[in-house]
Amino acid sequence: MKDSSAPPLDRIDLAILRLLQSDGRLSNAEIAKAAHVSPATCHRRTQRLFEEGHVTRVRAEINPASIGLGALVLVGVVLDRSTPESFAAFETAVTEMKELLDCHLVAGDFDYLLKIRVRDMSDFNLLHGKMLIALPGVRQIRTFFVMKDVKENAPLPF
Repeated sequence: MKDSSAPPLDRIDLAILRLLQSDGRLSNAEIAKAAHVSPATCHRRTQRLFEEGHVTRVRAEINPASIGLGALVLVGVVLDRSTPESFAAFETAVTEMKELLDCHLVAGDFDYLLKIRVRDMSDFNLLHGKMLIALPGVRQIRTFFVMKDVKENAPLPF
């Protein structure tokens, strides 16, 4: 978690963060060279960036089609009540869904926007019938099948 008493990020910290964001597999030596610092300095700074919560995790991005999850579906959900209890019940239920990649509480036409990966439309139909309509407090679901990824998981612009 980011420490509010931590010093502000300087140009070297930002360089290290950009490098990690572009390729989490870079070695400390590679990051140090690209950031123009010694490996020891790079290691200390990288550890601090993790400890202060600036880097939350490092992981590989898997090609969804490679593992049979080629269909991306965005789902807008409207709850029947806007109470803290109904939001909490919904949020607890969706955290158990392994197919769910992202869930965001949003302002606008929906209460929540979900991002779901499935094999195909038939697979989503089963998920919809067994899980989505059974979620607590759901009044309306609007489904959007993604036809093409134009830009996805872009790096943060800093």
